[in-house]
Amino acid sequence: MLRYLPLILKNCWRNRRRTTLTIISIGVSMCLLGVMMAMYHAFYLSDPTPEQALRLVTRNRVSLTFPLPQFYQQRIRQIPGVREVMISQWYGGTYKDSRDPKNFFARFAVEPDKIFTIFGEFRLPEEQKRAFQRERTACLIGRDLADKFNFQLGDRITLVGDIFPGQVELTVRAIFDSPRVSEVLYFNRDYLEESLPEARRGNAGTFNILVDSPESAPRVANAVDEMFHNATAQTRTESEQAFTLSFVSFLGNVKLFLISICAAVLFTILLVSANTMAMSVRERVREVGVLKTLGFTPGAILGMILGEACAISLVGGGIGFLLSMILSGGVRRSPAGAFLPPIRPFEPSVAAACVMTAIAIGAVSSLVPAWGASRTPIIEALRSTD
Repeated sequence: MLRYLPLILKNCWRNRRRTTLTIISIGVSMCLLGVMMAMYHAFYLSDPTPEQALRLVTRNRVSLTFPLPQFYQQRIRQIPGVREVMISQWYGGTYKDSRDPKNFFARFAVEPDKIFTIFGEFRLPEEQKRAFQRERTACLIGRDLADKFNFQLGDRITLVGDIFPGQVELTVRAIFDSPRVSEVLYFNRDYLEESLPEARRGNAGTFNILVDSPESAPRVANAVDEMFHNATAQTRTESEQAFTLSFVSFLGNVKLFLISICAAVLFTILLVSANTMAMSVRERVREVGVLKTLGFTPGAILGMILGEACAISLVGGGIGFLLSMILSGGVRRSPAGAFLPPIRPFEPSVAAACVMTAIAIGAVSSLVPAWGASRTPIIEALRSTD
């Protein structure tokens, strides 16, 4: 079949306008499909990083909006296999104008003396670590956040509370690099506690738990939940990856949504490609008769038409996947990316799936017209006036 490759490629461009529009249509559809597949892979098929595999998150069993008593921390710390436990509190608040979504980023009140043990992948100079731990009003920000707002060491950041009363005045003392999206700000939980009324102190939003090995994680999670099974505030402990996915679940059945979108996109691409190939084959019935008189077998004609459809679909699919890489990178760098599992712009399995899908669509969409053309008798084909 390779000897017919020049003829296949020439036939692809016999009607350049139609071929170009078909490639664009397939490319746009495959772009959307690629983004959906990348998100599905990141949400449900990706493995946690070595650092994530050692971390658990404990929250209120009812909802994240309900706090947990602070004294749970010491009891969790006594469970065998637990290396460290850190209180983490979502602060929320407003930076500058809340009406501008660009001003949104994650803000947490944490324990400075424990955060670098829990998140061992954070990279920053030792003097910045000590400055963040020493100063009560210091804050630690990610490199992505610093680049977005052009924050420098020593800059002042004011957050106006919404969940919590008042406001906090912070000074940037440390900027960390991380392999994940880092549009996030951390500040001293003691500073937050001091600003609260007495009745609101002593609570924790979540507990970040560092275990001694990935094998210990399920056992520790079960032990924590069992420990507080009969408490007034029951707990739910899960892996960091599962906890991150819980934010996605707020949108509903995301898995069904992604699968439905992918199915709709596949059906649309199939219709576009099938229509193009049907028109192309109908215009070339006489040509098929000529090829048969020259000795081309039905199998060769079938292969050439299928190859033409696959080539067009493959080009469109390749363009679409390249566009999907750009869009996936945009999702990863968006403010919502801090609450989502890491979405890799290029994932080999997703790339392979897109290529195979494009080839399959080309083959399936052209199979019926190609089969009919290859089986058309020579006399009937030569008599065609289409």
